Amino acid sequence: MTSTVTAGASPALRTTVLAQRNWKTAISLLVFALLGLIGFGLLGQSSDVTFNWTGTGDDVIIPNWVEDSKRIGVVFGILMLAITGVSVWFTWNRTRPPAWLVLVFGLLFVTALLASVGAGGRVPVIYLATGAISFAVPVILGAVAGVMGERVGVVNIAIEGQLLLGAFMAAIIGTMTGNLFLGIASAMIGGALVAMILASFSIKYLVDQIIIGVVLNVLVAGITSFFYSAVMTRNSEGFNFPGTLSFLAIPGLSDIPLIGPILFDNRITTYAVFVIVPLVGLLMYKTRWGLRLRAVGEHPLAADTVGINVNRTRFRVMTLAGLIAGLGGAALSIGAVGPFIRDMSAGQGYIALACVILGRWNPWYAATAALMFGFARIFQVWAGQAGSGIPADFIAMIPYLVTLVAVAGFVGKSIGPAAAGKAYVKQ
Repeated sequence: MTSTVTAGASPALRTTVLAQRNWKTAISLLVFALLGLIGFGLLGQSSDVTFNWTGTGDDVIIPNWVEDSKRIGVVFGILMLAITGVSVWFTWNRTRPPAWLVLVFGLLFVTALLASVGAGGRVPVIYLATGAISFAVPVILGAVAGVMGERVGVVNIAIEGQLLLGAFMAAIIGTMTGNLFLGIASAMIGGALVAMILASFSIKYLVDQIIIGVVLNVLVAGITSFFYSAVMTRNSEGFNFPGTLSFLAIPGLSDIPLIGPILFDNRITTYAVFVIVPLVGLLMYKTRWGLRLRAVGEHPLAADTVGINVNRTRFRVMTLAGLIAGLGGAALSIGAVGPFIRDMSAGQGYIALACVILGRWNPWYAATAALMFGFARIFQVWAGQAGSGIPADFIAMIPYLVTLVAVAGFVGKSIGPAAAGKAYVKQ
Protein backbone atom coordinates (compact mmCIF):
# COMPACT_ATOMS: atom_id res chain seq x y z
CA MET A 1 0.00 0.00 0.00
CA THR A 2 1.28 3.45 -0.88
CA SER A 3 -0.03 6.74 0.41
CA THR A 4 0.66 10.37 -0.28
CA VAL A 5 -0.15 13.06 2.30
CA THR A 6 -0.19 16.72 1.35
CA ALA A 7 2.48 18.52 3.34
CA GLY A 8 1.26 21.32 5.61
CA ALA A 9 -2.42 20.59 5.05
CA SER A 10 -4.93 20.14 7.85
CA PRO A 11 -6.11 16.61 8.62
CA ALA A 12 -9.42 17.31 6.90
CA LEU A 13 -7.65 18.31 3.71
CA ARG A 14 -5.11 15.50 3.70
CA THR A 15 -5.75 12.99 0.94
CA THR A 16 -4.60 9.44 0.75
CA VAL A 17 -3.89 8.00 -2.65
CA LEU A 18 -3.97 4.22 -2.71
CA ALA A 19 -2.31 2.12 -5.32
CA GLN A 20 -4.83 0.60 -7.71
CA ARG A 21 -5.52 -3.08 -7.26
CA ASN A 22 -4.56 -5.17 -10.27
CA TRP A 23 -6.52 -8.42 -10.31
CA LYS A 24 -5.07 -9.81 -13.55
CA THR A 25 -2.61 -12.19 -11.92
CA ALA A 26 -5.09 -13.42 -9.29
CA ILE A 27 -7.82 -14.07 -11.88
CA SER A 28 -5.38 -15.84 -14.20
CA LEU A 29 -4.14 -18.05 -11.35
CA LEU A 30 -7.72 -18.90 -10.42
CA VAL A 31 -8.53 -19.96 -13.99
CA PHE A 32 -5.45 -22.18 -14.23
CA ALA A 33 -6.02 -23.60 -10.73
CA LEU A 34 -9.58 -24.60 -11.63
CA LEU A 35 -8.35 -26.06 -14.91
CA GLY A 36 -5.82 -28.14 -13.03
CA LEU A 37 -8.23 -29.27 -10.33
CA ILE A 38 -11.16 -30.06 -12.62
CA GLY A 39 -9.55 -30.85 -15.97
CA PHE A 40 -6.51 -32.77 -14.78
CA GLY A 41 -7.95 -33.95 -11.46
CA LEU A 42 -11.68 -34.51 -11.04
CA LEU A 43 -12.34 -35.21 -14.74
CA GLY A 44 -8.89 -36.56 -15.53
CA GLN A 45 -7.90 -40.13 -16.33
CA SER A 46 -7.15 -42.30 -13.31
CA SER A 47 -4.00 -44.17 -14.30
CA ASP A 48 -0.46 -44.54 -13.01
CA VAL A 49 2.11 -42.16 -14.48
CA THR A 50 5.87 -42.61 -14.09
CA PHE A 51 8.15 -39.59 -13.75
CA ASN A 52 11.57 -40.74 -14.94
CA TRP A 53 14.43 -38.69 -13.43
CA THR A 54 17.59 -40.45 -14.69
CA GLY A 55 18.80 -42.59 -17.57
CA THR A 56 19.28 -46.32 -17.32
CA GLY A 57 23.05 -46.05 -17.82
CA ASP A 58 23.66 -43.40 -15.16
CA ASP A 59 25.97 -44.25 -12.26
CA VAL A 60 23.48 -42.89 -9.72
CA ILE A 61 19.85 -43.78 -10.28
CA ILE A 62 17.11 -41.59 -8.81
CA PRO A 63 14.03 -43.75 -8.14
CA ASN A 64 11.10 -43.08 -10.45
CA TRP A 65 8.04 -41.38 -9.03
CA VAL A 66 4.96 -43.47 -9.78
CA GLU A 67 1.61 -41.96 -8.85
CA ASP A 68 -2.00 -41.89 -9.97
CA SER A 69 -2.39 -39.04 -12.48
CA LYS A 70 -5.87 -38.13 -11.21
CA ARG A 71 -4.61 -37.89 -7.63
CA ILE A 72 -1.80 -35.58 -8.74
CA GLY A 73 -4.32 -33.33 -10.49
CA VAL A 74 -6.55 -33.12 -7.41
CA VAL A 75 -3.78 -32.54 -4.85
CA PHE A 76 -1.86 -30.07 -6.98
CA GLY A 77 -5.11 -28.33 -7.95
CA ILE A 78 -5.89 -27.74 -4.28
CA LEU A 79 -2.37 -26.41 -3.72
CA MET A 80 -2.79 -24.07 -6.70
CA LEU A 81 -6.08 -22.81 -5.24
CA ALA A 82 -4.27 -22.12 -1.97
CA ILE A 83 -1.59 -20.12 -3.82
CA THR A 84 -4.37 -18.26 -5.62
CA GLY A 85 -5.83 -17.33 -2.23
CA VAL A 86 -2.45 -15.97 -1.15
CA SER A 87 -2.27 -14.01 -4.40
CA VAL A 88 -5.71 -12.55 -3.71
CA TRP A 89 -4.48 -11.47 -0.26
CA PHE A 90 -1.47 -9.72 -1.78
CA THR A 91 -3.65 -8.01 -4.38
CA TRP A 92 -6.20 -6.91 -1.79
CA ASN A 93 -3.37 -5.26 0.12
CA ARG A 94 -2.30 -3.55 -3.10
CA THR A 95 0.92 -5.53 -3.35
CA ARG A 96 2.09 -7.49 -6.37
CA PRO A 97 2.37 -11.25 -5.64
CA PRO A 98 6.07 -12.23 -5.45
CA ALA A 99 7.58 -13.81 -8.55
CA TRP A 100 8.62 -16.96 -6.67
CA LEU A 101 4.98 -17.62 -5.73
CA VAL A 102 3.91 -17.51 -9.38
CA LEU A 103 6.89 -19.72 -10.25
CA VAL A 104 5.83 -22.36 -7.69
CA PHE A 105 2.29 -22.20 -9.09
CA GLY A 106 3.66 -22.73 -12.60
CA LEU A 107 5.67 -25.78 -11.52
CA LEU A 108 2.60 -27.32 -9.90
CA PHE A 109 0.48 -26.69 -12.99
CA VAL A 110 3.12 -28.09 -15.35
CA THR A 111 3.51 -31.22 -13.21
CA ALA A 112 -0.25 -31.80 -13.21
CA LEU A 113 -0.36 -31.22 -16.97
CA LEU A 114 2.47 -33.67 -17.63
CA ALA A 115 0.85 -36.26 -15.36
CA SER A 116 -2.45 -35.92 -17.21
CA VAL A 117 -0.91 -36.18 -20.69
CA GLY A 118 1.45 -38.99 -19.66
CA ALA A 119 -1.19 -41.00 -17.80
CA GLY A 120 -0.55 -44.70 -18.28
CA GLY A 121 2.97 -44.05 -19.51
CA ARG A 122 6.22 -42.27 -18.70
CA VAL A 123 7.23 -38.62 -18.33
CA PRO A 124 10.93 -38.24 -19.36
CA VAL A 125 11.97 -35.30 -17.17
CA ILE A 126 15.53 -34.96 -18.54
CA TYR A 127 14.30 -35.06 -22.15
CA LEU A 128 11.71 -32.35 -21.47
CA ALA A 129 14.14 -30.13 -19.53
CA THR A 130 16.98 -30.35 -22.05
CA GLY A 131 14.53 -29.84 -24.91
CA ALA A 132 13.03 -26.78 -23.25
CA ILE A 133 16.46 -25.21 -22.82
CA SER A 134 17.48 -26.06 -26.38
CA PHE A 135 14.32 -24.57 -27.90
CA ALA A 136 14.61 -21.52 -25.65
CA VAL A 137 18.21 -20.58 -26.53
CA PRO A 138 17.44 -18.46 -29.65
CA VAL A 139 14.51 -16.78 -27.90
CA ILE A 140 16.58 -16.05 -24.77
CA LEU A 141 19.35 -14.43 -26.79
CA GLY A 142 16.81 -12.48 -28.83
CA ALA A 143 15.06 -11.35 -25.65
CA VAL A 144 18.36 -10.19 -24.10
CA ALA A 145 19.03 -8.20 -27.27
CA GLY A 146 15.54 -6.71 -27.01
CA VAL A 147 16.04 -5.76 -23.35
CA MET A 148 19.32 -4.03 -24.15
CA GLY A 149 17.80 -2.14 -27.05
CA GLU A 150 14.75 -0.88 -25.18
CA ARG A 151 16.75 -0.05 -22.08
CA VAL A 152 18.85 2.28 -24.21
CA GLY A 153 15.80 3.75 -25.97
CA VAL A 154 15.57 1.75 -29.21
CA VAL A 155 12.71 -0.69 -29.82
CA ASN A 156 14.44 -3.62 -31.50
CA ILE A 157 11.60 -4.92 -33.67
CA ALA A 158 14.22 -6.36 -36.03
CA ILE A 159 15.13 -9.25 -33.70
CA GLU A 160 13.35 -11.56 -36.13
CA GLY A 161 15.60 -10.42 -38.95
CA GLN A 162 18.71 -10.70 -36.79
CA LEU A 163 17.87 -14.29 -35.86
CA LEU A 164 17.07 -15.21 -39.46
CA LEU A 165 20.20 -13.66 -40.97
CA GLY A 166 22.30 -15.17 -38.20
CA ALA A 167 20.93 -18.64 -38.96
CA PHE A 168 21.57 -18.13 -42.68
CA MET A 169 25.12 -16.86 -42.24
CA ALA A 170 26.04 -19.62 -39.79
CA ALA A 171 24.85 -22.32 -42.20
CA ILE A 172 26.38 -20.99 -45.40
CA ILE A 173 29.72 -19.83 -43.96
CA GLY A 174 29.99 -22.93 -41.81
CA THR A 175 29.50 -25.07 -44.91
CA MET A 176 31.85 -23.14 -47.18
CA THR A 177 34.69 -22.96 -44.67
CA GLY A 178 34.10 -26.24 -42.88
CA ASN A 179 34.52 -24.37 -39.59
CA LEU A 180 31.43 -23.97 -37.43
CA PHE A 181 33.12 -21.40 -35.20
CA LEU A 182 33.55 -19.17 -38.25
CA GLY A 183 29.88 -19.80 -38.87
CA ILE A 184 29.09 -18.54 -35.36
CA ALA A 185 31.26 -15.45 -35.89
CA SER A 186 29.60 -14.67 -39.24
CA ALA A 187 26.15 -15.14 -37.66
CA MET A 188 26.99 -12.59 -34.97
CA ILE A 189 28.28 -10.16 -37.59
CA GLY A 190 25.08 -10.63 -39.60
CA GLY A 191 22.93 -9.90 -36.55
CA ALA A 192 25.04 -6.84 -35.73
CA LEU A 193 24.68 -5.60 -39.33
CA VAL A 194 20.90 -5.64 -39.12
CA ALA A 195 21.01 -3.92 -35.72
CA MET A 196 23.38 -1.25 -37.03
CA ILE A 197 21.09 -0.50 -39.97
CA LEU A 198 18.15 -0.19 -37.58
CA ALA A 199 20.17 2.06 -35.28
CA SER A 200 21.46 4.23 -38.13
CA PHE A 201 18.06 4.92 -39.65
CA SER A 202 16.33 5.48 -36.31
CA ILE A 203 19.09 7.50 -34.63
CA LYS A 204 20.63 9.53 -37.46
CA TYR A 205 17.73 9.83 -39.89
CA LEU A 206 14.95 9.77 -37.25
CA VAL A 207 12.96 7.08 -39.06
CA ASP A 208 10.22 5.49 -36.96
CA GLN A 209 11.82 2.53 -35.18
CA ILE A 210 8.82 0.23 -35.57
CA ILE A 211 8.53 0.86 -39.30
CA ILE A 212 12.23 0.39 -40.08
CA GLY A 213 12.33 -2.72 -37.90
CA VAL A 214 9.43 -4.34 -39.76
CA VAL A 215 10.94 -3.37 -43.11
CA LEU A 216 14.25 -4.96 -42.12
CA ASN A 217 12.49 -8.17 -41.10
CA VAL A 218 10.77 -8.38 -44.47
CA LEU A 219 13.98 -7.49 -46.30
CA VAL A 220 16.02 -10.18 -44.53
CA ALA A 221 13.28 -12.75 -45.13
CA GLY A 222 13.30 -11.90 -48.83
CA ILE A 223 17.09 -11.97 -49.19
CA THR A 224 17.54 -15.26 -47.35
CA SER A 225 14.64 -16.86 -49.25
CA PHE A 226 16.16 -15.80 -52.56
CA PHE A 227 19.61 -17.22 -51.78
CA TYR A 228 18.06 -20.34 -50.28
CA SER A 229 16.17 -21.02 -53.54
CA ALA A 230 18.83 -19.81 -55.98
CA VAL A 231 21.97 -21.14 -54.28
CA MET A 232 21.43 -23.46 -51.35
CA THR A 233 18.84 -25.82 -52.81
CA ARG A 234 20.84 -26.22 -56.03
CA ASN A 235 24.03 -27.19 -54.25
CA SER A 236 23.20 -28.11 -50.69
CA GLU A 237 26.49 -29.95 -50.10
CA GLY A 238 28.49 -26.90 -51.08
CA PHE A 239 26.41 -24.22 -49.36
CA ASN A 240 23.96 -25.75 -46.87
CA PHE A 241 25.48 -28.79 -45.22
CA PRO A 242 27.30 -27.41 -42.17
CA GLY A 243 26.55 -30.13 -39.62
CA THR A 244 25.78 -29.28 -36.01
CA LEU A 245 27.81 -28.15 -33.05
CA SER A 246 28.98 -31.00 -30.83
CA PHE A 247 27.76 -31.52 -27.29
CA LEU A 248 30.46 -30.62 -24.76
CA ALA A 249 30.13 -32.49 -21.48
CA ILE A 250 31.88 -30.82 -18.55
CA PRO A 251 33.88 -33.53 -16.76
CA GLY A 252 32.56 -34.31 -13.31
CA LEU A 253 29.64 -31.88 -13.42
CA SER A 254 27.89 -33.71 -16.25
CA ASP A 255 27.79 -36.86 -14.09
CA ILE A 256 25.63 -35.25 -11.40
CA PRO A 257 22.26 -37.04 -11.39
CA LEU A 258 19.44 -35.12 -13.10
CA ILE A 259 21.19 -31.71 -13.02
CA GLY A 260 24.31 -32.85 -14.90
CA PRO A 261 22.67 -33.91 -18.19
CA ILE A 262 20.43 -30.84 -18.16
CA LEU A 263 22.98 -28.10 -17.44
CA PHE A 264 26.44 -29.49 -18.09
CA ASP A 265 26.13 -31.51 -21.31
CA ASN A 266 25.19 -28.97 -23.97
CA ARG A 267 26.33 -27.23 -27.11
CA ILE A 268 28.46 -24.10 -26.91
CA THR A 269 25.49 -21.89 -27.84
CA THR A 270 23.65 -23.10 -24.72
CA TYR A 271 26.68 -22.49 -22.52
CA ALA A 272 26.84 -19.00 -24.03
CA VAL A 273 23.35 -18.34 -22.66
CA PHE A 274 24.50 -19.38 -19.19
CA VAL A 275 27.21 -16.72 -19.43
CA ILE A 276 25.46 -13.92 -21.34
CA VAL A 277 22.29 -13.63 -19.24
CA PRO A 278 24.02 -13.15 -15.85
CA LEU A 279 26.74 -11.03 -17.46
CA VAL A 280 24.24 -8.63 -19.04
CA GLY A 281 22.26 -8.53 -15.81
CA LEU A 282 25.41 -7.71 -13.85
CA LEU A 283 26.59 -5.05 -16.29
CA MET A 284 23.15 -3.46 -16.57
CA TYR A 285 22.42 -3.11 -12.85
CA LYS A 286 25.79 -3.18 -11.08
CA THR A 287 28.13 -1.08 -13.22
CA ARG A 288 28.57 2.53 -14.23
CA TRP A 289 28.14 1.50 -17.88
CA GLY A 290 24.77 -0.03 -17.09
CA LEU A 291 23.66 3.07 -15.18
CA ARG A 292 24.50 5.21 -18.20
CA LEU A 293 22.72 2.79 -20.50
CA ARG A 294 19.52 2.93 -18.45
CA ALA A 295 19.77 6.70 -18.06
CA VAL A 296 19.85 7.10 -21.85
CA GLY A 297 16.70 4.99 -22.15
CA GLU A 298 14.83 6.76 -19.34
CA HIS A 299 15.82 10.41 -19.69
CA PRO A 300 18.18 11.12 -22.59
CA LEU A 301 18.17 14.88 -22.01
CA ALA A 302 19.39 14.44 -18.44
CA ALA A 303 22.00 11.95 -19.62
CA ASP A 304 23.18 14.42 -22.26
CA THR A 305 23.36 17.16 -19.65
CA VAL A 306 25.87 15.18 -17.57
CA GLY A 307 28.07 14.52 -20.62
CA ILE A 308 26.81 11.18 -21.96
CA ASN A 309 26.72 10.99 -25.75
CA VAL A 310 23.18 9.64 -26.13
CA ASN A 311 23.16 8.64 -29.78
CA ARG A 312 26.65 7.12 -29.67
CA THR A 313 25.64 5.04 -26.64
CA ARG A 314 22.49 3.88 -28.39
CA PHE A 315 24.40 2.87 -31.51
CA ARG A 316 27.04 0.93 -29.60
CA VAL A 317 24.55 -0.89 -27.39
CA MET A 318 22.40 -1.79 -30.40
CA THR A 319 25.46 -3.20 -32.16
CA LEU A 320 26.26 -5.33 -29.12
CA ALA A 321 22.63 -6.44 -28.96
CA GLY A 322 22.79 -7.43 -32.63
CA LEU A 323 25.85 -9.59 -31.95
CA ILE A 324 23.92 -11.43 -29.24
CA ALA A 325 20.83 -11.88 -31.43
CA GLY A 326 23.02 -13.14 -34.27
CA LEU A 327 24.38 -15.79 -31.93
CA GLY A 328 20.77 -16.78 -31.33
CA GLY A 329 20.42 -17.22 -35.07
CA ALA A 330 23.41 -19.56 -35.11
CA ALA A 331 21.68 -21.58 -32.38
CA LEU A 332 18.71 -21.99 -34.73
CA SER A 333 20.73 -23.62 -37.49
CA ILE A 334 24.10 -25.13 -36.58
CA GLY A 335 23.13 -25.19 -32.91
CA ALA A 336 20.12 -27.40 -33.56
CA VAL A 337 19.22 -28.90 -36.97
CA GLY A 338 22.29 -27.96 -39.03
CA PRO A 339 21.18 -26.68 -42.47
CA PHE A 340 19.31 -23.46 -43.03
CA ILE A 341 15.58 -23.70 -43.74
CA ARG A 342 13.51 -20.96 -45.35
CA ASP A 343 12.00 -18.64 -42.69
CA MET A 344 13.35 -20.92 -39.95
CA SER A 345 13.05 -18.20 -37.29
CA ALA A 346 9.27 -18.71 -37.59
CA GLY A 347 8.30 -15.68 -35.54
CA GLN A 348 10.65 -16.39 -32.65
CA GLY A 349 11.98 -12.83 -32.83
CA TYR A 350 8.50 -11.54 -32.07
CA ILE A 351 8.16 -14.10 -29.27
CA ALA A 352 11.42 -12.67 -27.89
CA LEU A 353 9.84 -9.21 -27.88
CA ALA A 354 6.89 -10.61 -25.94
CA CYS A 355 9.39 -12.09 -23.45
CA VAL A 356 10.93 -8.63 -23.05
CA ILE A 357 7.56 -7.26 -21.95
CA LEU A 358 6.67 -10.32 -19.89
CA GLY A 359 10.09 -10.06 -18.21
CA ARG A 360 9.55 -6.35 -17.49
CA TRP A 361 12.71 -5.32 -19.33
CA ASN A 362 14.92 -7.40 -17.04
CA PRO A 363 17.29 -9.92 -18.67
CA TRP A 364 16.74 -12.52 -15.93
CA TYR A 365 12.94 -12.38 -16.11
CA ALA A 366 12.97 -12.22 -19.90
CA ALA A 367 15.12 -15.37 -20.02
CA THR A 368 12.69 -17.10 -17.65
CA ALA A 369 9.78 -16.16 -19.92
CA ALA A 370 11.70 -17.53 -22.91
CA LEU A 371 12.20 -20.81 -21.04
CA MET A 372 8.43 -21.03 -20.73
CA PHE A 373 8.19 -20.75 -24.51
CA GLY A 374 10.88 -23.41 -24.88
CA PHE A 375 8.93 -25.76 -22.65
CA ALA A 376 5.80 -25.15 -24.71
CA ARG A 377 7.75 -26.17 -27.83
CA ILE A 378 9.13 -29.41 -26.35
CA PHE A 379 5.74 -30.20 -24.83
CA GLN A 380 4.26 -29.87 -28.29
CA VAL A 381 6.73 -32.49 -29.56
CA TRP A 382 6.35 -34.84 -26.60
CA ALA A 383 2.56 -34.67 -26.49
CA GLY A 384 2.44 -35.79 -30.12
CA GLN A 385 4.84 -38.66 -29.41
CA ALA A 386 2.94 -39.71 -26.28
CA GLY A 387 -0.25 -40.16 -28.28
CA SER A 388 -2.29 -37.71 -26.23
CA GLY A 389 -5.88 -36.99 -27.11
CA ILE A 390 -5.08 -33.31 -27.73
CA PRO A 391 -5.82 -32.41 -31.39
CA ALA A 392 -2.67 -31.94 -33.50
CA ASP A 393 -3.72 -28.47 -34.66
CA PHE A 394 -4.16 -27.34 -31.05
CA ILE A 395 -0.76 -28.79 -30.10
CA ALA A 396 0.84 -26.73 -32.89
CA MET A 397 -0.72 -23.58 -31.38
CA ILE A 398 0.53 -24.26 -27.84
CA PRO A 399 3.79 -22.20 -27.89
CA TYR A 400 2.09 -19.09 -29.23
CA LEU A 401 -1.03 -19.59 -27.10
CA VAL A 402 1.12 -19.84 -23.96
CA THR A 403 2.92 -16.61 -24.86
CA LEU A 404 -0.37 -14.81 -25.53
CA VAL A 405 -1.94 -16.00 -22.27
CA ALA A 406 1.17 -15.09 -20.29
CA VAL A 407 1.39 -11.55 -21.68
CA ALA A 408 -2.35 -10.88 -21.44
CA GLY A 409 -2.99 -12.65 -18.14
CA PHE A 410 0.06 -12.04 -15.99
CA VAL A 411 1.49 -8.74 -17.17
CA GLY A 412 -0.32 -5.80 -15.70
CA LYS A 413 0.07 -2.29 -16.95
CA SER A 414 3.45 -2.51 -18.68
CA ILE A 415 5.59 0.58 -18.28
CA GLY A 416 8.82 0.27 -20.20
CA PRO A 417 11.74 2.69 -20.41
CA ALA A 418 10.35 6.19 -20.84
CA ALA A 419 12.39 7.06 -23.94
CA ALA A 420 12.01 3.73 -25.75
CA GLY A 421 11.04 4.33 -29.37
CA LYS A 422 11.74 8.07 -29.18
CA ALA A 423 14.51 9.61 -31.26
CA TYR A 424 16.77 12.07 -29.49
CA VAL A 425 17.86 15.29 -31.15
CA LYS A 426 20.56 17.23 -29.33
CA GLN A 427 19.38 20.72 -28.60
